[in-house]
Amino acid sequence: MITVTGVSGNLGRIVIEDLLTRVPATELVAIARTPEKVADLAERGVEVRRGDYDDPASLREAFAGSDVLQFVSGSDVTPGVRQRQHTDVVDAAKAAGVGRVVYTSAIHAQDGPGFLADHGFTENLLRDSGVPHTLLRNTFYEEVLVNPGLKEVVATGELKAADEGNPVNFATIRDMGLAASRVLTEDGHAGATYEIRGPLWTIEELARTVAEVSGKPVAYRAVPVDELGPLGFVYQLIASDLFSEPSEDLERLLGRPATPLRTAVEAALQD
Repeated sequence: MITVTGVSGNLGRIVIEDLLTRVPATELVAIARTPEKVADLAERGVEVRRGDYDDPASLREAFAGSDVLQFVSGSDVTPGVRQRQHTDVVDAAKAAGVGRVVYTSAIHAQDGPGFLADHGFTENLLRDSGVPHTLLRNTFYEEVLVNPGLKEVVATGELKAADEGNPVNFATIRDMGLAASRVLTEDGHAGATYEIRGPLWTIEELARTVAEVSGKPVAYRAVPVDELGPLGFVYQLIASDLFSEPSEDLERLLGRPATPLRTAVEAALQD
């Protein structure tokens, strides 16, 4: 039995949808805090169970009988919350006798800035638990920068950034989900750590690509980070060189090249 947490979220939904093309629905368990939100999966033959990271008892019941568990990290980044939740998830997986855990960790989980510490903490929990596991150290979703908001960039003819010219290895959330699905259904991944990263590109290259796809001039302009609003945090990380290291792990897991930047831009600019 393959069990997937967080199926009402974007990543978990992509994983479960791809799994449905790989294994019978009767071999899948979808876990959601609010099962009613994924009632369509039950209608398609998937067993839907309630599992709440804030309710340890629900997790033990939700994980029962799982050969492989996709553990999607919690979304609450309030200090201390995710560490508590993830401790309960790992304890429940061990108590339920889960055969292998596939954890969606993060880039530089063990040596990155403080906000990544929850992932390093969870990786250590899994190692100490003795439960076989696979670590997927995901980079940031490409959709953070490549999304329909680029239409406004086309309208203004300008892409503002504070990136210091550093490249990023962002990948699409779909590619990440498909890679996870492969790891869940294939043998040979126990004990592995994968650096899930896309092909390198720069923000200036993004501006050129938006111009090419839209057929309209788009200029790249460096600005102070405080002019970028909520995206300022992302650009601070880019400027710190956090995303400049490439990896071929995503391509190997997918069995094809990761989604090119141009393809992502074309999708973002579609009407």
